[in-house]
Amino acid sequence: DDDMFSNAFCENSNKLIDVRLFALAAKDSSLSSLGVCTPLEEMLEALRGENQGITGIKTDEFMNNKKSHEVQVMSELVDNIASYCGIKQVIDIGSGKGYLSSFLSMQYNLQVYGIDSSNINTNGAHERNRKLKKHWKAYQRRGRANIKSQSLEKANNRPIESEIKCKATKEKPLNSLQSQDQETIQDLVPSCRFTETVTSETNKRTEADLAAQTQSDESKLSEEVLAILNVLPADAVELFSSSQCNCEELCEEEKVQRKMDSLKAKAGSSGESNLYLPLTSCITAETELNDIITDLEDCVMVGLHTCGDLAANTLRIFTAKPEIKAVCSVGCCYHLLSEQFENQEEYAEEVWGFPMCQYLKDKGWCCGRNARMSACLALERVAVGQMLPTESLFYRAVLQVIIEENYGVTKSDRHVGKIFSKSSSFIDYVRKSLKKLELDGSKLSDSCIMDYYEKYKHRMNELEAFNMLKVVLAPCIEVLILLDRLCYLKEQDSIAWSGLVKLFDPVKSPRCYAVIALKEHSCF
Repeated sequence: DDDMFSNAFCENSNKLIDVRLFALAAKDSSLSSLGVCTPLEEMLEALRGENQGITGIKTDEFMNNKKSHEVQVMSELVDNIASYCGIKQVIDIGSGKGYLSSFLSMQYNLQVYGIDSSNINTNGAHERNRKLKKHWKAYQRRGRANIKSQSLEKANNRPIESEIKCKATKEKPLNSLQSQDQETIQDLVPSCRFTETVTSETNKRTEADLAAQTQSDESKLSEEVLAILNVLPADAVELFSSSQCNCEELCEEEKVQRKMDSLKAKAGSSGESNLYLPLTSCITAETELNDIITDLEDCVMVGLHTCGDLAANTLRIFTAKPEIKAVCSVGCCYHLLSEQFENQEEYAEEVWGFPMCQYLKDKGWCCGRNARMSACLALERVAVGQMLPTESLFYRAVLQVIIEENYGVTKSDRHVGKIFSKSSSFIDYVRKSLKKLELDGSKLSDSCIMDYYEKYKHRMNELEAFNMLKVVLAPCIEVLILLDRLCYLKEQDSIAWSGLVKLFDPVKSPRCYAVIALKEHSCF
């Protein structure tokens, strides 16, 4: 692969001379070609054992197609992880408006805490649940049938002992989940061996116990369905927000006050099960989760498209907190990752988004913002005809030349944003951009602006070709970021199994890979 990539460039000038070799080398370095991913179906089969998944509410009834696809697939996997670990509590990091959280609670009867640092998002989650409440009757009918079927199936078909194996295609299996493997990057084969045996308590359970449990489950069916599928009446959704940034360690007074507020809210509730609670908080690996979640128990931590450093911090929180037995994290917004070696200054105590693993830290590895921006591009979408916005990219490139040559600005903390769609012409685009960047637009006449446009417009095709090469390279950069996170988990002693799983259709959802891990005591 290295030879193929090298041969794509001229040895003397280092210019690209063979686009085909470049594309083939990039493809060979993508996750789909490296064979380091665990197939989703094999993962689900290993988690389920002889149990079958349940069918229920269709998410496309209250979500767009992309979000529906993501929530449907991820919620099924999370439920299976929770069931395998014997867990009923889920913490959704960066929960936003609560799409995943509400579905996990509604469809799978899991107790979900959705944590987001934005009060706006938390309030949005509350409002969304209020609207979903209008549809509860239809959900109730479907949910009653699903839960009754699921309850009877658990009573009649609970496996006493089962051994499930899954092997990755064309790769050798890893060690048992009971021991932590120490592979290098080329050994990060996603094969897994789940061995499930019941605990001593389960071994003591008799058929009479199971029958009694079944009867009890059926007697509670109506109120369980109501609690789940009423999609949370307003008084069942508790909103917690901190007056100060929770990234700082809470003082004792704040801890006591937060617990008192939580207890009062619970005491004043309607008596229904509070299955989904949106919380406003900013948490790190140092945060005491008991200060935020008063009834914290063993749980699964999840994150659906956690932005930038939040994806890396989710894994750090998972490894630091003994209560968190498993994690399923899908990251996004690679361009917002902080990098330890991007700048020359050293910040020894800073927590960085990249690199995470010791292997890349020892090498001082740095991607840079341009590479991270490229990693966000969607090759699969381009491949099916969803082309890049060439004209808007051209506008942005010429604008940068204008700003550098006329204002001497080469770097700014301000962003132009989505001005192209609001602009009627290139002149209008430049005027609005200069205003947003707080630069004096009177220095440039309209004719001067158009001169820049005319000077560079013949290079638009060149810019398009360059961006297409960036698209081809995007999966290779994403591989580096994802394998860094996986290697970090492999370095932790408490992790029984970790791997990468392709969850989503990349055309519908380009950031489609989940980092998944289970701790040793999660495997029984």
